[in-house]
Amino acid sequence: MGTVNFPSVDLISGLQEVTRRMLVARGVRSEVVNLGGQPLHHYELKGRGKGPTVLLVHGLGGTANGFARIFFGLAKRFERVLAVDLPGHGFSPEYCLGPTCVRGQYELLVEYCQKVVGGPSFVVGNSLGGALSAQLATEHPELVRALGLVAPAGADVGHELIREVLESMDVRTAEQSRALTRRLFHKPPMLMMLFADAVRGIYATPAVRALSADALAKGEYLKPEELKRLTMPVLFVWGGSEKLLPHQSLDFFRSSLPAHARLRVVEQFGHIPHVERPDELVSELVQFADASGL
Repeated sequence: MGTVNFPSVDLISGLQEVTRRMLVARGVRSEVVNLGGQPLHHYELKGRGKGPTVLLVHGLGGTANGFARIFFGLAKRFERVLAVDLPGHGFSPEYCLGPTCVRGQYELLVEYCQKVVGGPSFVVGNSLGGALSAQLATEHPELVRALGLVAPAGADVGHELIREVLESMDVRTAEQSRALTRRLFHKPPMLMMLFADAVRGIYATPAVRALSADALAKGEYLKPEELKRLTMPVLFVWGGSEKLLPHQSLDFFRSSLPAHARLRVVEQFGHIPHVERPDELVSELVQFADASGL
């Protein structure tokens, strides 16, 4: 029985590598950088636009590959597009600098911005990546030229609601995999439903399980008073078909973000629009950049 998951893991690994090779063939640089003993994989694409560097930060169980379909659209408007695999995700090995925790992932993101990005960027984060990006903007505004939050986590909506979200991501059966896939999309692609069981391999990694346990144990959320003080341009994008995060999250961010933030609830966006509706998401980001003078 212990070998049942292996084909799913192999399938996901194979698809990840195929995606990486396709990106490299189209001019995206795939590289592993070492930050204080922790190897991190990231992508870099030189853009043709005049906007600042864009940094894409994925969510729990996600990868830099998840942004593959928006790299080239963003490269038309911005000077550089970066996407990083957080420890234990994608092509980055498990966290090796101590206990796996959300704060550890965040501190590595800070170091990545300081040493690899090398200046203030348009930081765009999805889900957990959105929470990390928002925290980055509050603690290190010098690193964030503008902030894009796409279905961000981190809202203080009560412990039980967060527990329900994390438990829904603890998939151990094929049916649980299909249920989670339905929650991630506005309309799950048929191919994704057919291979939904492979999701088990993504969310059963030591990093994902340790981060989920840490998030539940610590109960640390974004602080409204800190978000209110953000001075850089802020974009908040929420899906009209969001099914993973509780709707109370939308209320939290509506009341907590500064008055100048651009808030967008977009119909037919689910939790991961960069995967499902990449062109529409690029349009939202570019319109925001234009309106903000980036």
